[in-house]
Amino acid sequence: MKGLGYKEASHFLRNVGFKGYAILDKHIVRCLYELGVIDSPKPPTTRGRYLQTESEMLRFANESSINFDELDLLLWSMKTGEILK
Repeated sequence: MKGLGYKEASHFLRNVGFKGYAILDKHIVRCLYELGVIDSPKPPTTRGRYLQTESEMLRFANESSINFDELDLLLWSMKTGEILK
């Protein structure tokens, strides 16, 4: 969506019913880093880095046999202590 970054566009798409989008905020990225899925704990700041991080998360979800959207919620709740859906 023009005018929105990838994280906010993912938020919007998930809120209107689309699936398969990661909301790569600092909590998710930090968790992916701690699990060794990605090389940096810094949130992605470019289109390419966002898509690469999302791709690595998808690969991890597939290897772990965890639904991608559920993995996003799981990682977020591990860092925040909250489960919001």
